[in-house]
Amino acid sequence: MSIHGILGEQTTDYPTEYSPETLYPIARSMGRAAIGWQDDKLMVGVDWWQAFEMSWLNQQGISQVAIARFSIPASSPFIVESKSLKLYLNSINFTEFASWVEVQALIAKDLSACVQAEVTVELFGLNDDLNDKATGLLIAQPEGVCIDDALAGSNDKVALCEHPDASLLSNAETNVNLEIESSQPYNFYSNLLRSNCPVTNQPDWGTLAVSIISDKTVDEAAMLRYILSFRQHNGFHEQCVEQIFADLSQYYEPSELMVRAWYTRRGGIDINPCRVSDISLLPKPSRLIRQ
Repeated sequence: MSIHGILGEQTTDYPTEYSPETLYPIARSMGRAAIGWQDDKLMVGVDWWQAFEMSWLNQQGISQVAIARFSIPASSPFIVESKSLKLYLNSINFTEFASWVEVQALIAKDLSACVQAEVTVELFGLNDDLNDKATGLLIAQPEGVCIDDALAGSNDKVALCEHPDASLLSNAETNVNLEIESSQPYNFYSNLLRSNCPVTNQPDWGTLAVSIISDKTVDEAAMLRYILSFRQHNGFHEQCVEQIFADLSQYYEPSELMVRAWYTRRGGIDINPCRVSDISLLPKPSRLIRQ
């Protein structure tokens, strides 16, 4: 097995028996060391994983299917490698369980052991009222202003960057923003977040949303250029969101900040990290059109 686990292997054996040992942890400290910022400020938030290929057997040997959501605290020392999670979930496809509660409890135990923190597991039946907003599975729209056309009036060509470039934020004005009341955050989002898997180099696409209160004016064109600078960056989903959170924190010195991303599904699983300056700002999990 490589340093990156089974994700980096050319061939993979798919287990057909319950195999919790398949789960492969990756230390968050690896990504945070690359960011070079205060780790404790990157530990406030949650990573929501949503799995759409969830199955096991009831005691009659009949396949059961569900949608699952795993909530992993940002304070956990480890994340779980995505492919190892898929294989782990596959490993219970032919395992019998007496109830859905038993399935939830087992997955929560195994994931918690892997990341060394308490993981919350939710299972949703396909006949449940998934249109109920309380589940977070109803397709939602990001809040705020979409900045994807912020450069439409510019003749400057956007260069491809090898790494994220926080200096692009310096185009933002430093005066007090009079257009935004101090009691209200500035909300914006972009559907153009792209990065590469650091193991396979496959592209990861996502929607990024930011809610921020700062004395500095948020320049939408500068912000879009910064987001586009991630296009050739190799980083896990969580590390990309934490890099953005760190860069915006250092440049804007906000009194409040929330950065979240909804990444498109791969292998039946989508990953949705969220980091906040205060736990009271943590939003509810949700699902977007590309998921």
